[in-house]
Amino acid sequence: MTKEERSWVLQDFGNSAYSITITTAILPIFFKGVAASHLPDHMSTAYWGYANSLATLLIALLAPLLGTIADFKGVKKRLFSAFTLTAILSSALLATVGEGQWVYALVIYVITAVAFNGSSIYYDAFLTDVTTDERMDDISAKGFGYGYLGGTIPFVISLGLILSAESLGISVTFATQMAFLITALWWMVFTVPMLKNVHQKYYIEGEPAKIKESFKTLWKTLLDIVKNRMVLYFMIAYFFYIDGVHTVITMATAYGIDVGVDADRLLIILVAIQLVAFPFAILYGKLAKVFGARKMIMVGIITYTIISIYGFFLKTELDFWILAMMVASAQGGIQALSRSYFGKLIPKNKSAEYFSIFNIFGKVSSIFGPLLMGFVIYVTGETRYGILSLILLFVLGAFFFLKIKEEKAEDSPLNS
Repeated sequence: MTKEERSWVLQDFGNSAYSITITTAILPIFFKGVAASHLPDHMSTAYWGYANSLATLLIALLAPLLGTIADFKGVKKRLFSAFTLTAILSSALLATVGEGQWVYALVIYVITAVAFNGSSIYYDAFLTDVTTDERMDDISAKGFGYGYLGGTIPFVISLGLILSAESLGISVTFATQMAFLITALWWMVFTVPMLKNVHQKYYIEGEPAKIKESFKTLWKTLLDIVKNRMVLYFMIAYFFYIDGVHTVITMATAYGIDVGVDADRLLIILVAIQLVAFPFAILYGKLAKVFGARKMIMVGIITYTIISIYGFFLKTELDFWILAMMVASAQGGIQALSRSYFGKLIPKNKSAEYFSIFNIFGKVSSIFGPLLMGFVIYVTGETRYGILSLILLFVLGAFFFLKIKEEKAEDSPLNS
């Protein structure tokens, strides 16, 4: 890898600590067991889902306008820095959440989620600046793969601190709060190479447009996407299937608790997911060179459909282990190849604008996944019906994805 590619991958190595510790593992358990300890299980799970929906709605409203100005010279780097530092600081602030403060916890979490997602949009947009089309699938997959490894290290440290809390003479609550600080520090350290070595190679000359002009630019870009049938079908498919992927990742821990998996054992399972996901994400990148990214994305969609069905019948801890390994085998690969597939479709000097739309399709759709699951859980009183409802998202995603003709991404009219 070049210095720029390596620095870009290291950012994923650092920010993935947020993904596992805060989004997926420790914060959901802390929220249900401490911040929302007095609420019924199904209600705290529903509120967690609503908070995720609110966060994705906020970033969906903000990001497209910022995307229209981010492609001007120097702006993309400044927006990336602002969102990333806000996410790191607010993650550290989670250490101040105490027992019964579930509203306060959700407010801070929403801030971290908005900032993290904003940071991720501009991070993704830098993919076109740091590598070539020929290497894009591989570098994108390495970002996700090494991200799983990088997320695991601080998580294991945090988990060790939590499990050893009694012997260290501290409370589990305090140890968990320290885990949030460890996450923030880890992320900051591995953000430095990105800030130092990665620069905007492709950009638009001139000054960013005013808000009114930004709306016009955004509208023109949307029309360009609509005119390209291959891109349009991909975006619609992505809207549905990535919603299901994100919902499974976001709600998995809460689901495990609700079906009776012990919290400590659940954390160990989540470590195993990260370690298994590391080689599988890179494997998806390698297989894409042989079979093409399109076919490998379809493999991921089918895998997640099976996960949703299997989750409904989950009864034992062994069942949850099997479910977890299925998730680990596909979650990095489907996201990495979706990112690189889109990156090869778009004009490079408008990568931030197009990736803001790409991410917003994912984030807007992610409003509906947790909302759908939360609503079904609320109505039925059973979490397993919530995960079964996600089948709808993967079936719709597959339907539109299969409408895409077998074409090279480089042949897209958007790149001409």
